[in-house]
Amino acid sequence: MIYVNGRFLTQNITGVQRFAEEISLELIKIRSDVIFLVPDLNAVKKKELLNVIKIEEVCGLSGHLWEQITLPLYLYKNKRPLLINLCNTAPVSYPNQIVTHHDITYLKFPKSFPFSFRLLYRLIAPLILKNSKHIITVSDFSKKEIVTNYRCPLDKISVIPNAYSDIFKPYITKTDLQKKENYLLAVSSTNFHKNFHGLIDAFLSADIDMDLKIIGGSADVFKKLELDQSHPRIHFMGRVDDDQLVALYQNANAFVFPSFYEGFGIPPLEAQACGCPVISSNSASMPEVLGDSVLYFNPQSKSEIVKALELIADNHELRNKLVTYGFKNIKRFSWVKSANKLNNIIQNFNG
Repeated sequence: MIYVNGRFLTQNITGVQRFAEEISLELIKIRSDVIFLVPDLNAVKKKELLNVIKIEEVCGLSGHLWEQITLPLYLYKNKRPLLINLCNTAPVSYPNQIVTHHDITYLKFPKSFPFSFRLLYRLIAPLILKNSKHIITVSDFSKKEIVTNYRCPLDKISVIPNAYSDIFKPYITKTDLQKKENYLLAVSSTNFHKNFHGLIDAFLSADIDMDLKIIGGSADVFKKLELDQSHPRIHFMGRVDDDQLVALYQNANAFVFPSFYEGFGIPPLEAQACGCPVISSNSASMPEVLGDSVLYFNPQSKSEIVKALELIADNHELRNKLVTYGFKNIKRFSWVKSANKLNNIIQNFNG
């Protein structure tokens, strides 16, 4: 049997959990010996998954304590099977495991995280990476960052990229295409490195007649970042379900991704899959993920963001070209391909 650390099933969806869920759903199509271990069946967020995947409850403690104590004890009692960890954390004391480390944002942008979070990751990340059999990350950019900062051997790390779900798709009929609304869309968590503060500052200075809709986190969280919420053209949408998210992508005039630092960045691919043109930061992994399919800007430069916003707002022909380029770009990524890569790694270490 292959066991998967299923703690992610009890967490709210961000990019990390999206990776874990989507690749898991494809992995179980490839092999029938996968069991997901969770601390509490009642805590699983998507109840429909209980009927789709094999889930076993391992009771005792919760959160990080479950992951560091209860989970490895259970595995040691069951002949030390291979454990797959698809999010950033894993049991420190369990060597027969494959771990996933999406990026090292906690080192590069400590301002984005509470002190307790930074301390935890600084303590356990090097131990997890050192003690594991193999490491997965989501881009060549992240692989280089991990190798440089943790001195991991290159051959110990494999790149398995993110992709986008099939629910993200464009409108089909000509009537639907006329539903585009007059707004720009941004989707992400509210950490400092996501650069919502820079986007809002540039948006308020740009000469455009559009609204800005921001998805991710609550208005209260944005208040803590001291973002301007008073402008009538800026709308904080909070968390939305997948159907709402698809509709927002489909109806937007353009999608904006202003992040300083990303190990991968799934939202731009989701936008492109929905037929939404993308303008993006040129930092970190974004050129690797998006290639020549977007209009880039320097996220540290307010004037460049303003220029990109004004250009995408005024140039209908450019938006149409970016939609076409986006459809071409997303063909490079597939959860099926990524799950097959994971399965190959599992076979190498489960002999």
